[in-house]
Amino acid sequence: MARRGGNSTRAQAGTDTAAPGGTGEGTALKRALTTPLLYFFILGDVLGAGVYVLVGQVAADAGGAVWVPLVVALLLALLTAASYAELATKYPRAGGASHYATRAFGPFAGFCMLAAGVVSVAALARGFGGDYLSAFVTLPVGLVAVLFLALLALINARGIKESTRANVVATLIEVGGLMVIIVLGAWLLLRGDGDVGRLTQLGTPEKGAAAAVLSGSVLAYYSFVGFETSVNVAEETRNPRRSYPRALFGALATAGAVYVLVGLAASAAVPTTRLAESSGPLLEVVKEAGGVPERLFSAIALVAVANGALLTGIMSSRLTYGMARDGLLPSALTKVLPGRRTPWAAIAVTTVLAMLLALTGSVATLASTLVLLLLIVFLMVNTAVLVLRRDEGEADHFRTPTVLPVLGIASCVLLATQIEGAVWLRGLTIVAVGALLGAVATARRKRSAHGDGRKEERAAAVQTDPSGAQDQNRSHEHT
Repeated sequence: MARRGGNSTRAQAGTDTAAPGGTGEGTALKRALTTPLLYFFILGDVLGAGVYVLVGQVAADAGGAVWVPLVVALLLALLTAASYAELATKYPRAGGASHYATRAFGPFAGFCMLAAGVVSVAALARGFGGDYLSAFVTLPVGLVAVLFLALLALINARGIKESTRANVVATLIEVGGLMVIIVLGAWLLLRGDGDVGRLTQLGTPEKGAAAAVLSGSVLAYYSFVGFETSVNVAEETRNPRRSYPRALFGALATAGAVYVLVGLAASAAVPTTRLAESSGPLLEVVKEAGGVPERLFSAIALVAVANGALLTGIMSSRLTYGMARDGLLPSALTKVLPGRRTPWAAIAVTTVLAMLLALTGSVATLASTLVLLLLIVFLMVNTAVLVLRRDEGEADHFRTPTVLPVLGIASCVLLATQIEGAVWLRGLTIVAVGALLGAVATARRKRSAHGDGRKEERAAAVQTDPSGAQDQNRSHEHT
């Protein structure tokens, strides 16, 4: 990876009134995120609910060598992460993928990303009300999801610093839970109850090794995609050009190492068939090893789900705010709370939409649709890096080697070929709605630009021929 210098000298970001990344443009959002807070933001979103439920499904597809698809998924995620690092430091604004893709292609990608964010929050809300919560209390999933989303909205509106501080605590709990799994797996092997031979069993009776790795990598990929939410808080980061690449690649490397170790521990500790059939695969490790209360681990899993939902909710609200500021959504969604300076209108709207989805869809349906939407967005983001290379952007922004976004495009196409037809039907319906909204937004912006052009012509006419311009204005008024 390399950095590039700009032709102009720009002030470093450091105050709330300075623009993100050091431009002279102001921001209404509070710039409070440091590199450590951003690192924990990304790590907390990546180490979310995915690993707590997906290890078993990866084992069902890939066999006992769960760690292989996890490594492949990490490498594929890093390709697109490099593109995000360049664009987030080149255009450090709320709106993230929407802002980049709008500059390159128009507003379509923003609506896809917004849909993906809201769908993800809804899926996590339903996940929170599922099996792990039932270890403590049995309540209707829909009721739990609505109350859960309302609470997250209040935390989100409280402030970005407060939200990310809560995320730091939750992330430490998540990592602690995963470390417990790693230690328990090692303990099982030491006492002679595990089977390291399963770690080299790649493939299933229905699939060969190559097909098993590819299908398992699609599932494992979901565990790493949380990094895309972080670009939407670049405008609230004190120095995104310096902080974002460090936090992004550091968090992905940490998450990758933890995931591989968890995969090794789970596969060695629990028979592959039992792991694949469980809806709480990591809980099977706890049961196999003993010594750790199952309720305690269920509580850790609930924290992981809640944290992922909070961070994705932050992303969705900031994306909505950024799109509204760019004229792609109603301007009312740019309203911020006085003092707190959080986008309350965007938070309220995205929360209500997530509630509706949580009440009308299952976790499996929402999660599979999310993966497809993200692959479409990632494809456009990787392409946008190449299209926008002619635009100078911010001085001294991060620049990724050209080969990485090209490989990122290929990886998105490859993974998309593994998506089931029924999921494509649901996803394409959402994509069609996004395309329609994008076309409407484009037409509205063109009308607005045409109106501004006519105003400028009249103003110029007044300066050159005041009397003639007045007659022309009267004629327009009469008409």
